[in-house]
Amino acid sequence: MDINRPANVSFFDFVGGVQLLQGEETRTAMPVVLIGICVSGAVGNLLVLLILIRDFRNKRGSEVKVLLSSLASLDLAILLLCAPVRAITYYKQTWTLGSFVCSTTDWFQHSCVVAKTLLLAVTTRAKHTLVPSPNTGPPNIPTWIHGAVAFICVVSMMFPIPQMLFASLVPHARDTICVSKMPACAADFMSLFYKIYPTACYVVPVIFTIAYYTKALHTAVNHAPSPQHQSKVTLVLLCLSGALGLMLLPEWGTFTWIRLGYNKPPVGLIIFAQVMVYACSSFSPVILMTMYDDVRQGLIQIWFIASCRGSKQLPSIKCQKTEGNGAEVGAKSVENAIAQPAQEGEKTIPDVEHFWTGRRNTHVEVEQDPVPWEREEKML
Repeated sequence: MDINRPANVSFFDFVGGVQLLQGEETRTAMPVVLIGICVSGAVGNLLVLLILIRDFRNKRGSEVKVLLSSLASLDLAILLLCAPVRAITYYKQTWTLGSFVCSTTDWFQHSCVVAKTLLLAVTTRAKHTLVPSPNTGPPNIPTWIHGAVAFICVVSMMFPIPQMLFASLVPHARDTICVSKMPACAADFMSLFYKIYPTACYVVPVIFTIAYYTKALHTAVNHAPSPQHQSKVTLVLLCLSGALGLMLLPEWGTFTWIRLGYNKPPVGLIIFAQVMVYACSSFSPVILMTMYDDVRQGLIQIWFIASCRGSKQLPSIKCQKTEGNGAEVGAKSVENAIAQPAQEGEKTIPDVEHFWTGRRNTHVEVEQDPVPWEREEKML
């Protein structure tokens, strides 16, 4: 990735993945890694979305579930729209996707990442319990939660606008590369902006969310009237916030380093930071499926439904129901054995058939002995 920075720009960075890399190992390994993360994460987030939508249809929605479904949608967008762009860039080692994708790819990814962080911060004010709903109709979700999601989407799209303004295509030898170059005249203002931007969109929300859920978990365990339920939900949200903060730290660190530092970070660190962004989107559904009770139970139900549908293709063996008394079950068993054709000269025993037929549908009274001849009586 040897390229010289022009004299009239304050920083010069690649957009949509590191380009002009040397070595076939990187060209082959990086697309495979990104595609693997993308496929596994997309399947997980789709399952989480299906489970949460099913809960809303069954009138078991809550404010937290609205935010978690929005979070899963953002992860799905990152994995399906952003990760393939990086995979193609690493494979081609130059830019081949046109000027529109060059201008919007980093802007869109940063918008989703910022929205994820702010959504987790909003969950601190959302209720974990079920939302009351009438007997008929959709779940009664408060209006403020929809307004909060819409406001977060607008704010998260406005903050990364410089990522879109400074991105452009640059010819390099016979190829084309996509870079972000900021003119020197805007260096002072953008230097201040790139100090405020990571602080407001990453540092403050993550620290606030982790601190809040740590305190809430301590309170739920020690002072809550029902600590088990509250502590489980709080622990799930704490793990989500901690994983997001830890896995996005390399991305925000290299982002700030490039725009405020004089030297570029190592190429390996830049690639690792980009991989961690997609790994974070793939790891969130794993936390929900393993720790969140509602999602885990929904996953089990979906598995049972899929298994039952798959078993219809095979000859099914129905188990006998044990409703009724034991005599009725025994009668059915013996009748099934008698109804089968006699094999190898075997003959049915009429006494047994008459015995069980006579006892069919018998009703045992509370004070009546079902086997009177076994009752011991004193001889007078």
